[in-house]
Amino acid sequence: MYSDPDINKADAKNIGHFRWVIVALVFFATTINYVDRQVIGILAPVLEKDMGWNQIEYGYIVTAFTAAYAIGLLLVGRLMDIFGTKKGYAASLTGWSFAAIGHALAGSVFGFGVARFFLGFFEAGNFPAAVKTVAEWFPKRERAFATGLFNAGSNAGAILAPLVVPLITDLWGWQEAFILTGAAGFIWLIFWFKYYDTPEKSKYVKRAELEYIQSDPPDTLIKIPWRRLIRYRGTWAFALGKLLSDPAWWFYIYWIPKFLHEKHGLTINEFAAPLIVIYLMADVGSIAGGWLSSFLLKRGWSVNRSRKTAMLVCALCAVPIIFASRVSNVWAAVGLLSLATAAHQGWSANLFTTVSDIFPRKAVASVVGMGGTFGAIGGMFIASAAGFILEFTGSYFILFTIAGSLYLLAFLVINILIPEIKEVEIS
Repeated sequence: MYSDPDINKADAKNIGHFRWVIVALVFFATTINYVDRQVIGILAPVLEKDMGWNQIEYGYIVTAFTAAYAIGLLLVGRLMDIFGTKKGYAASLTGWSFAAIGHALAGSVFGFGVARFFLGFFEAGNFPAAVKTVAEWFPKRERAFATGLFNAGSNAGAILAPLVVPLITDLWGWQEAFILTGAAGFIWLIFWFKYYDTPEKSKYVKRAELEYIQSDPPDTLIKIPWRRLIRYRGTWAFALGKLLSDPAWWFYIYWIPKFLHEKHGLTINEFAAPLIVIYLMADVGSIAGGWLSSFLLKRGWSVNRSRKTAMLVCALCAVPIIFASRVSNVWAAVGLLSLATAAHQGWSANLFTTVSDIFPRKAVASVVGMGGTFGAIGGMFIASAAGFILEFTGSYFILFTIAGSLYLLAFLVINILIPEIKEVEIS
C-alpha cells in the first residue's frame, strides 16, 4: 500500500498512536536486556572478592559475552528477516532470560564465562529485532526519533540495575540478583504476544495510521542474501561505524562501576546515584540525537545532511571523556562520563537509522546483525585490552583517550564510504 506523503499533515489524533505502543514494548525489552547485561558489572567488586578474580580474568569473562554477541548477531539478524519479528524477538528474549538466571549456578571464572557466552548469544537478537520493528511500524520521517526512544531503554536498564541489584544482593545474595532480574523477561513476553503483530495484521491499528505507516514508497519484495548485501557500501559503512564506535560503549558498560570503585572509592551501595545520572543523561542523548536529525528532516534538510550533522555533533561531544581519569572530584568525572554516554547513544540512534534509510525493510535486520557483529568484535578487543592495561598499569587514561577518539574516526570512515546517505536500488 502506498499513500500520499502529505498524509503526515493530517491531524495526529485522526492518524492514531498505536505505533508508539509498539515502541514502548521494544523500549522495555531493551531495558530488560541491559539490566541482565549490567548485573555482573554492578556486582564486580563483590564477585571479585568471592571468586578471587583479577582484572585479566574479568576481561576474559566480558570477552566471552562479546564473542558470543558477535556470533549471535551474525546469525539472528538473518533469522529475524526469515522468521519475522514476533517469533524471533520472543525466542531471543526467552533464551537470554534463562542464560541470565544461569549465572546463579556459576561457581568459577569458567562457569561465569559459559553463562556470559549464552547470555551474549541470545541478547544479540534485541537490536536487529528492534530496528526491524521500527522499520515495519514507522515511516522514515519518524524512524530516528522512534529508534532514539527504544534505544533509551538501554540507559533505563543501566539506571535500574544499580537500584535493584544491590538491594536484592543485600536481602538475599548475589545469586538471587541474577535470578530475579533474569525472570523479568518472562513477564514481558505476555505483553508481546498480546499486542504485537505486523501493522497490516494488527487489530489495534486504524486505517489512517496504517496509511501513515506505509506512506513511504513501497520496498522491494526481493529477498536479499548476505552475499549481495556485502556488495553495498552502506553495509560496510554501518559495519565499520559499529566496529570503531561500539568498543567505547562496551568499555563504559563493564568498567564504569569498577572505575568509580577503584579511583573514587565508591562501594556497591554507593553506585546508584552516579550511575543513575550517567545513564539518565545517556537517555537524554539517545532521544535528543534521534530528535535532532528528525527535526532537521522536517525543516527540509536532506536525509544525508540531517543524519550526518547529528552524528558529527555526537562525535564531538564524546571527546572530553579523555579527561575523566584526570579529575579528582567524583562528580566532575560523572559529568564527563555522562556527556560521553549521551554522545554515544545519540550517535547510535542515528547510525542505526541509516540502515533503514539505505536498505529496504526485508534487509534491515540482516544488515544490523552483520554490523552488530563488527561492533561486538570491537568490544572483544577492548575487553581484553582493558584487562591487560589495567592489570599492568592501573591507569584509565589510555582507555578513555581511545574511547574519546573513536567516534570522529568512525565518522570519517562513514563519510568516505557513503558520501551521501540515500536508498540503494536493489537489482
